[in-house]
Amino acid sequence: MNEMTGIRTPWTEPPAEGEAIQVAEGVLWMRLPLPMALDHVNVYALDDGDSWTLIDTGFSSRRTRAIWSALLDGPLAGKPVSRVIVTHHHPDHMGLAGWFQSEFGAELWTTRTAWLFARMLQLDEQAVPRQETLDFYLSAGMDKEIFEQRRSERPFNFADVVYPMPLGFKRIQQDDVIRVGGRNWDVHMGNGHAPEHLTLWSRDDNLVISGDQILPSISSNIGVYATEPDADPVADWLEACERLSHYAREDQLALGGHKLPFTGLPMRMKQLIDNHHGALDRLSLHLSEPRTAGECFPPLFKRSIGPAEYGLALVEAIAHLNHLYHLGQISRSHREDGAWLWHRKD
Repeated sequence: MNEMTGIRTPWTEPPAEGEAIQVAEGVLWMRLPLPMALDHVNVYALDDGDSWTLIDTGFSSRRTRAIWSALLDGPLAGKPVSRVIVTHHHPDHMGLAGWFQSEFGAELWTTRTAWLFARMLQLDEQAVPRQETLDFYLSAGMDKEIFEQRRSERPFNFADVVYPMPLGFKRIQQDDVIRVGGRNWDVHMGNGHAPEHLTLWSRDDNLVISGDQILPSISSNIGVYATEPDADPVADWLEACERLSHYAREDQLALGGHKLPFTGLPMRMKQLIDNHHGALDRLSLHLSEPRTAGECFPPLFKRSIGPAEYGLALVEAIAHLNHLYHLGQISRSHREDGAWLWHRKD
């Protein structure tokens, strides 16, 4: 790894809605709105000569489709979209992939895991949470007021923000080399934030398409859910960051899914690793007394957690607890109400 210097952002402002910024020859950066605390997602268009390849798509909504229509007629100059590459299955990235397939005839290229997860979740529509999810919340020691609210309201559904996905996609996998935007790109998989998360590393210049695996100023959420309650995504995250750090160079421009494009990848990779080791150390000290996952926010987060952030904070707390548990550093036992109590081993 090269000697580390600071993280820098060549642009201080993102592109305005419906507009694009050229970040390299044939590479456009655009931004779409999200109705949440993290209020945007970055998407990119790469010029393939007679058509465009898009990287990620935003939520499926009338507003986002209208913005895409303006982008297609404006910065993309009416040239067709022939391919959509989706970095991972989360709905702010996969949301309109099916729209581009169905309405524009574009091909969807992504990892097998991303496609399977997204299509499965898009088809799994729920009016209220399933009992397995409620049991999972209880085992985490979820705040009682938040639990009572969530048990009777419509949960977050992919179907609400992900356009119907037709059958058919092209798989991208580790060690592929793909031609996009006049460049050859090495494929390296991330993990932790999302399974089999695609990252692309240009062989021909300094560009890296990093999705949510590598962001400049925030750490991607790492969560455990009722689908796999004993998972250890923190281990997956640390392994991926260590492995990807070997490809990081000081001159590379990282094009992430959120915030601003940036340079200084070697330092950022070290920060992403160190941040979680520090959080795990603080969490271990916090567990000198038995605590539920819902009581483990203070050592993990540097801000107060309100109702809007509570769900993501809870699944991230479980992820870090699971990691320490799998390492054999903490134990757990069931409280009378079914919640897991976690405790540091002496």
